[in-house]
Amino acid sequence: MPKVAGIDSTVPAPTQTASPLDALPAAPGPLIQDRLAGWVSDLTTLHELTERLARTRSLDGALHELLRAGAALVGARRGLVLFEPADGLGPVTTLGLGLSHADLGHLETVPRRATSYGRLLDNPNGPAEPVAVRDLLADTAAGTAGTAGTAGTAGTGTDTGPGTCTETDPRQREVAARLGLGASYAVPLLAGGAGSDPRTAPPGEPSQPAKLGAAVWLYDQPAEPTERQRHLIGLYIRYAGEHLARLLELERARAHVTTLTRELLPGRLPRMPGVQLAARRRTAAGGGGDWYDALPLPEGALSLAVGSVSGSGPSAMAAMARLRAALRAYAVMEGEDPIAVLSDLELLLRLTEPARTATALFAYAEPARRTLVLAGAGHAPPLVVGDRRTEFIETSLSAPLGMLSCWQAPSVELVTAPGETVLLYTDGLLRRTGEPMDRAVAQLHTAAASVPASARDDPGAVADHVLRALLPASEGPAGSGPAGSGPTGPAEAPRPPEPAEDFVLLAARFE
Repeated sequence: MPKVAGIDSTVPAPTQTASPLDALPAAPGPLIQDRLAGWVSDLTTLHELTERLARTRSLDGALHELLRAGAALVGARRGLVLFEPADGLGPVTTLGLGLSHADLGHLETVPRRATSYGRLLDNPNGPAEPVAVRDLLADTAAGTAGTAGTAGTAGTGTDTGPGTCTETDPRQREVAARLGLGASYAVPLLAGGAGSDPRTAPPGEPSQPAKLGAAVWLYDQPAEPTERQRHLIGLYIRYAGEHLARLLELERARAHVTTLTRELLPGRLPRMPGVQLAARRRTAAGGGGDWYDALPLPEGALSLAVGSVSGSGPSAMAAMARLRAALRAYAVMEGEDPIAVLSDLELLLRLTEPARTATALFAYAEPARRTLVLAGAGHAPPLVVGDRRTEFIETSLSAPLGMLSCWQAPSVELVTAPGETVLLYTDGLLRRTGEPMDRAVAQLHTAAASVPASARDDPGAVADHVLRALLPASEGPAGSGPAGSGPTGPAEAPRPPEPAEDFVLLAARFE
């Protein structure tokens, strides 16, 4: 037949080169959906766990949360974390999950070189990798190495090679049998960013992550995390290391501030006949300028003082130390005249630090007569607590030190009854309540009036009761003063955020 419309009938039709459409396998839609659902579930779990970790405000709280989250990720029931910063500056602590103090004591009897965390912490050749010991009761145990949170492949969850064989120690097998342990999985805690120091690395080489410690999770039966679990714990540990590094820096700064404040304030309160003293203080995270002092004077007299310097941080603490030292000298020379003492202090502040202001309350006390002569400079009035009265001793209104060219105000004389306690405090105590100043003053009066009769014989007990009734429940008794001033409540974990205001409370009970 001739060509029609460009079709050559003599050319044979091509043979079938592909399968018919009905012979093709079904699209892997359910498989992809299951995998995506698993990824979404993993990301949601990691997000929730990291959010809970980010809300912790102390090292102990973060380490406890790390143990709980890690146990859920690797499928373990018990665990422990050893926090040992490699720089040797501390703090060093060991916490357990599902382990009593006796259990931790048994684990500490195992030679460190035989434990999985010992091989991580004591490895001198750079960052260590996770160690899984599948059978703690056998003569030999297989270990697998992953990269859960290590420096080179942090968070990738890929295996670096086949497992290595690790010989178990006889003491380790004995302790494992006693505690019912079948396997362990240990990961290093590394600070790859904030914790690493480029100056310590050799020239031309990247800085090595700083070792903070190791976390170990314990299985009841021989087991180890799956590849997916190792991947998740690697991502979580990578974030946890950075968070712990930040908390470590904050904890060390807080410890330095606390130590400096303790050295700047009286180490011990004096013991004198006729009067009992107690002090409570709370220092802000960055340090503050609130201070107190109690100094024996000639002829059986006693000077009591509290004050606050404007500003915060190391500069305010240094200014506070200078003012306190100067006030001590003025108190020895002319303590019987509180007006002269504060006038000299105001002149010193105006000449040496014209940009600063300060408030102060100074009292010259004679315990044998149970009398006080007080003068205040822009300071809150003291409070008298006794069986028959709870009232403020109104000092004359005056400006803070450093705000006037010449400061002077009349003094007030107070005669206390036997067993009455005088409370001297700084404004930070009122501001910590979070209420307006007039309402905070009323709450302070109510708290002091509610002191039970059984606690009024101890000035420390009076101070603790006032602080418990006045401050939020999260703060509790607000820190102790010097040695011998009374017990304080235990710290909570995780610790609440540190308020920006510091304060002092000085209690003097006259017999």
